[in-house]
Amino acid sequence: MPSTQVFKGGVIHSLNPTTLEILDDATIVVTDGVITAVHKSSSEIPVNALPVDIVPQVLPRGDFLIPGFIDTHNHAPQWPMRSLGQGLHILDWLNTVTFPFEARFADAGYAAKTYEHTVDDFLRQGITTACYYGSRHAEATRILAEICHRKGQRAFIGKCNMDRNAPDYLCESNANESLRETQDCITHIRNLPGCAANVENALVKPILTPRFAICCTSELLSGLGEMLKRDESLAMQTHFNEAQQEIDATTQLFPDFQGSEADLYESFGLLNRRSVLAHCTIMTDYEKERIAALQCGVAHCPIANMTVGGGFMVAPVRDFLRRGIKVGLGTDSGGGWASQMLAVIRQAMIASNAREVLSAGQDKALSLEETFYLATLGGARVLSLEEHVGNFQVGKEFDALRIATTTGIHSAMAPTEESDSLKTMFEKFIMTGDDRNIAHVYVKGRQV
Repeated sequence: MPSTQVFKGGVIHSLNPTTLEILDDATIVVTDGVITAVHKSSSEIPVNALPVDIVPQVLPRGDFLIPGFIDTHNHAPQWPMRSLGQGLHILDWLNTVTFPFEARFADAGYAAKTYEHTVDDFLRQGITTACYYGSRHAEATRILAEICHRKGQRAFIGKCNMDRNAPDYLCESNANESLRETQDCITHIRNLPGCAANVENALVKPILTPRFAICCTSELLSGLGEMLKRDESLAMQTHFNEAQQEIDATTQLFPDFQGSEADLYESFGLLNRRSVLAHCTIMTDYEKERIAALQCGVAHCPIANMTVGGGFMVAPVRDFLRRGIKVGLGTDSGGGWASQMLAVIRQAMIASNAREVLSAGQDKALSLEETFYLATLGGARVLSLEEHVGNFQVGKEFDALRIATTTGIHSAMAPTEESDSLKTMFEKFIMTGDDRNIAHVYVKGRQV
């Protein structure tokens, strides 16, 4: 028998980058994890439209449903080291803080213990979909995938590839070994229960993960590009034009491309509509044109870009959106010090205000509606999941957060008042709430 759930109450989701649909009295029917009906008000429900044997979950005033947050760029092994090395330039931060920390994940026991907490925390923060960098260790990457699958988080999992310009204790021995271990991880993930039957709609998916060109030989990049060409269901993620220090080092290693990372990655066959490019803070018009033409997505990580990397780096998100480039948000844990998507939303708004000033008013600041879109439906587009999740359209899977607002001194957010509309309570949650306001988290209809 199919499993059916009915939710009645406030519902808020994005229809497009600038339009929120705010429904005070909606009814959502979920069957086997898929949204099968959305009634915008009780008065619109046809007679006998709801299953008579199902008791609806009625949300009281002050509670409402929003889509689950989608984190398009996240380093799972860096979760315990958030806040360390803030202010360092990117390559210095990697060598002094990050690489020694990631080396711990050679220990499978440490990886299992740490990733249990990592995934729990991101689910608690309402991140129903996460695009994870793993460490370069195949066994730890398989463990991360198993934990996400068991706990019910939708995830992309990538074994990090790095066969040069890394310490001996972390660097892979050669490109062939890196490619072999990558293929082993892909096979393992696709053999998780329920994943092999439907690769396109699996809960946990593999993603190719060259750390960035600095850490990859041409042989390794070529091999990853061939894997991507052979398998149209595979995605790819990498760091792209993150900081000037990184761009300069890449230009020295690959002088033929004259500083264009777009040309570099495209030459190796690594750019397509399933490519997730993290950061993109320093972009020429030419590179914007190329990633738009290739339908790549951008993972905007405003917290990391203002605290690690070397300078006040503000990605031109308004220009990306104007050009039709897909953009989502990333916590970039631990370059970013927060595991909360709410913090990233707020920082994205602050960064866009700075961008408006830097562009002399040409790039207008992002609105709350736009940043919420980036955290939900925009992120789904970046990960090519917009047909499955991102809002509450019929036919999509029910990835959702039940938000509970409170009043008075015990509130985790700005206190709600009797006169507050649903939109007002939503704005207060986005700008002042935290995980204490996230009462329930659902992925594919399962409360996780």
